[in-house]
Amino acid sequence: MSPNALILPLLVPLSAGIAMVFARRSRVAQRWIAMAAAALLVFISFRLAEAVYQNGILSLNLGGWPAPFGIVLVADMLSALLVLASSIVLITCLIYAFGALEERHEHHYVYPFLLFLVCGVHGSFLTGDAFNLFVFFEVMLISSYVLLSLGGRRIQLRESIKYVAINMVASPLFVIAIAYLYALTGTLNMAHLAERVAEAGQDGLLTTVSLLFLIVFGIKAALFLFVWLPGSYSAAPAPIAAIFAALLTKVGIYAILRFFTLIFPHEPQVTHTAMIWLGAATMILGALGAVSHWGIRRILAYNVIVSVGFIVFAIGMAGADALAGALYYLLHDMIAKALLFILGGAIIQIAGTDRLRDIAGLIRYRPLLGWLFLLAVLSVAGIPPLSGFVGKFMILEAGVRHGQYAVAAVGLLTSLLVLYSLMKVFVQSFWGETFLTESEAFFTGKGFHAPALILAFLTAAMGLAANGVLPYISAAVDVMANPELYIRAVLGGS
Repeated sequence: MSPNALILPLLVPLSAGIAMVFARRSRVAQRWIAMAAAALLVFISFRLAEAVYQNGILSLNLGGWPAPFGIVLVADMLSALLVLASSIVLITCLIYAFGALEERHEHHYVYPFLLFLVCGVHGSFLTGDAFNLFVFFEVMLISSYVLLSLGGRRIQLRESIKYVAINMVASPLFVIAIAYLYALTGTLNMAHLAERVAEAGQDGLLTTVSLLFLIVFGIKAALFLFVWLPGSYSAAPAPIAAIFAALLTKVGIYAILRFFTLIFPHEPQVTHTAMIWLGAATMILGALGAVSHWGIRRILAYNVIVSVGFIVFAIGMAGADALAGALYYLLHDMIAKALLFILGGAIIQIAGTDRLRDIAGLIRYRPLLGWLFLLAVLSVAGIPPLSGFVGKFMILEAGVRHGQYAVAAVGLLTSLLVLYSLMKVFVQSFWGETFLTESEAFFTGKGFHAPALILAFLTAAMGLAANGVLPYISAAVDVMANPELYIRAVLGGS
């Protein structure tokens, strides 16, 4: 694959989104354009991942300007795998949206903004420049503001104000951090930054700037400061909540992973120790929120927070074994959270409420929904042989190997709380005497079958065929553990 193809994961969703704006009056045209773009993205991302695996890191200097002076796109194995996972999430959530969204949503630019959001996500994964990371973050966030408020319900407007307010704090902090970093190093190209920071050594100002970046990315990933997440994910329509849960926090996690393996590995006793303990606190608070609530939306949202803490704990340990576990679990979580939110949305749509105490007996009319939900629960909780077990085992094993016994124990305990909170949803929703008539159960909750089966297959395959995934994970970890590979691919012999 030519390096010029690196522009396609950005160009395809952007072009399709613009085309759908002009086709706003035709739901059929919008659906066809959206599905064609999503299918093309899946194909491109598969080819990209295979090309990077076979040939190494791909780099594209836009406009012909050489790095570090021009804008550069870079695809290493980490970026390629995340672009692939996000493309799969997009196509499954679109299929679900066709059956679950109301017609008024489809006439108000929901599909264009879903494509614009994915353009921002892919740009964040592929950019090799710190300032353009900020730009793509904002493309993603502006799209999410619109998608969250779409429909105009009071709860959506209230939660969107909170969501926007939090990001109005985080985004200026991001710009300030970038400005300080440029003042200290004279560059914003990530590969060049890695060289300059390595030359500076253990510089206190750079360590302070790195902590500022950790705060910014932590807010965007819902690391500890997650007050915006449960409400906003609960207020969004189910297909939008599914894509939010699968992608939004993962971009913040990716930024932490990229910056603190490539640019800021110089003071791990400060930055990485902070990650470990922030991860532990996030796991605990997220698990307590999940077990204390009796609304399906809130339970699922708090489980997103637990996963964030677990992955950041693994990043904080910094060893190759921990990074492999973090990446495996990150890919699993993108797939499993999309599956969980799609199925949760179907339950709510069928029952007409998300209050668990008002739902019972759905297994009688919707057995497939019930057993798929159980599979998603077991995967998220880390029960073998599903994908969650592989990633969770790798991280916990690394925790023991690195002497992080207390935080590993927290990870194990919160996994049990996650299992309890989600089994509460399964038992309460699917067992007992049903209150629905046969017609009510059969003619609601449409559209979940195909996307849920695709995602369920993937989470099972990632667990049962882990040996087929691990070589790609190892290729990604090789670059994270050896930043000079990334630097050489971008800057050449400089």
